[in-house]
Amino acid sequence: MRALVIGSGGREHAIVKSLSESSHVTKIYTSPGNAGTALLGDNVVLDLNDHESVVQFCKNQKMGFVFIGPEDPLVNGLADSLRANGILVVGPSKHAAQLEGSKIFAKEFMKKAGVPTADAVVVNSVESTLLAARKHTAPFILKADGLAGGKGVFICRTMADLEAAANKLFVEKIFGAAGEKALLEKNLSGTELSFLVLTNGLDYQALPLAQDHKRLQNKNLGPNTGGMGTVAPLEIPPNLYQKIIKNIIEPSIAQMKAEKFVYNGVLFVGLMIVGEEPYTLEYNVRFGDPETQVILPLIKSDVGQILHNLSQGVLQKIMLNSMHAICIVNAAKGYPEQPKKDMMIVLPETKDPQSYVLHAATKTSNGKLFSSGGRVLNVIAVAENAKMAKGKALELNSKIKFDGRQYRTDIGDYQFQRQAT
Repeated sequence: MRALVIGSGGREHAIVKSLSESSHVTKIYTSPGNAGTALLGDNVVLDLNDHESVVQFCKNQKMGFVFIGPEDPLVNGLADSLRANGILVVGPSKHAAQLEGSKIFAKEFMKKAGVPTADAVVVNSVESTLLAARKHTAPFILKADGLAGGKGVFICRTMADLEAAANKLFVEKIFGAAGEKALLEKNLSGTELSFLVLTNGLDYQALPLAQDHKRLQNKNLGPNTGGMGTVAPLEIPPNLYQKIIKNIIEPSIAQMKAEKFVYNGVLFVGLMIVGEEPYTLEYNVRFGDPETQVILPLIKSDVGQILHNLSQGVLQKIMLNSMHAICIVNAAKGYPEQPKKDMMIVLPETKDPQSYVLHAATKTSNGKLFSSGGRVLNVIAVAENAKMAKGKALELNSKIKFDGRQYRTDIGDYQFQRQAT
């Protein structure tokens, strides 16, 4: 069976790696892919906005199924176009993808589902934002309604910060139509968790719990990023896990069913744990990056078979191993504001199949490897326990040669502290 993976990041390299190990997948195409995916299959150039050309490519190659990694093609309805032409796809419909494509749509969905979430008000001007803020206390959370490349959330410590953020959205229009409306949301302070499930819109299969580290620097300092590292499985109290299932996951799936969502994909629920109570921060309609990089190594079942079944709306029981995984992201100098590109990279050789490097923003030129974006590499290690995994990851990470790279050395420390208490 042939598979097409849409995307170019570390998430897509992780998916391609798992598909390359599947007994059900014989050929892998990635569009556009990166230097890592090119080692495991064929990178192809497709105009993802030209759905007809993508459909024709899939038909010509007799594609078994398509896996859509990023949110943009999903929000733009690529899954719908593929399904309309009889091509199996992992990913929700354009309508269902509004759970990520519109913060306002998602908040309304949460209210209908009855899941706990922060109070929020829809705003569309500087004036309406400042007026609504009188009912909140700092810090203020302002979220652009549409997709903004992960930069649409403003954490404002003062009213002056909030006014500046609202000015960027509604006056400077830095996100265009995506920022015409926004949510002013009550701040929730606690611990963030990533809960991912596979779903056909009727039922779900939970995946191992993961924890992302959003801040650029150690001790959760510096600017927010797309994610600087992850650990899985994150161990939390059983009663908290059950609260998440009962109060958030099951009502969300039930609401999908009630609204007859066409899904067959991944629902990523971003959670904030306040005390012992879980709240829903956001929905994403695809695998997280870098959560995927630590979840897939924990799956004992054939990932190719799992995804092919999912593309048909079939949820199979997933067998997990007892290992622990860690991902350390290597970002370019200047990330996240202005990442420096075209930096030469030298990777170490590794013979350990449970300690390896996944590519994200990489490219090759004249046989050499270079950076091509912000988050460049993912160092992955898998071991019997979390501390061993972290040790292996740090050792491999120390051997990478890449000028100006930024990375954290405290990924997973929260989990270690929790296990020790």
